[in-house]
Amino acid sequence: MAETERGLMPPFPILLGIDEYNELPNDGKTYQIIDGVLYVNPAPVPRHQRVSKNLQFQLMLQLEKTGLGEIYNAPIDVILDKHTIVQPDLLFIRADRLNIVGEKNIQGPPDLVVEILSPSTRRTDVLIKSVSYARHQIPRYWLVDPAIDRIDAHLLADGSYRLEQTAQGAELLQPAGFPTLQLDLGAIF
Repeated sequence: MAETERGLMPPFPILLGIDEYNELPNDGKTYQIIDGVLYVNPAPVPRHQRVSKNLQFQLMLQLEKTGLGEIYNAPIDVILDKHTIVQPDLLFIRADRLNIVGEKNIQGPPDLVVEILSPSTRRTDVLIKSVSYARHQIPRYWLVDPAIDRIDAHLLADGSYRLEQTAQGAELLQPAGFPTLQLDLGAIF
């Protein structure tokens, strides 16, 4: 082992997992482990929560109430593997896949994850989570940007996300994967 100022350094990086995650404090911060690395963020600001609530309401009316599946909102643990436990802002699971909903968490990839960008999460959501979500085969990934009233809907294709549709301001978002879904951005932002 290599010697450092503080003692001995292991010959490989230590990956955190579900055991360490279960020991984290319940202190109002958002804790996630992505590929064995701990990410900590402060609680979301009111605008973030308002956008999340408004988007969740539209998704519930158009997807959940019609029997297509279920919508969940943060905080809820999504276990993608033993070293990746995330808390997307919103997620959707199709009715035929609801068996991944456990008593305490979601155990496997949802059909859609939605991340609402904020200054403290933008880098993680755009650069780190998108790669992890793609590797875990989450078919759809939406980035919601309250700073510019925009939603970017991404579709998994050949192992990475490609932009499927963008809507901004008071436009409608009508992603192809949900033929009956029409999101009124004016009512979300």
